[in-house]
Amino acid sequence: MARPKLWELDDERWAVIERLLPKVKRRPRHPGRNRHPDRLVLHGLLLVLHTGIAREQLPQEASARA
Repeated sequence: MARPKLWELDDERWAVIERLLPKVKRRPRHPGRNRHPDRLVLHGLLLVLHTGIAREQLPQEASARA
């Protein structure tokens, strides 16, 4: 079995973090853009902090997982 990457959270840890995040409702009349999933955004932030790469150099396949 492949070892999980350090910046990817397991379901148990994500459940703890998700409770702390605010619930954002879309406005019905002016909804704006769709939000990126919070878990995917957190993975990107942790990847940048762990590896030190620039945000622009994030792997594109990460956005395909959403």
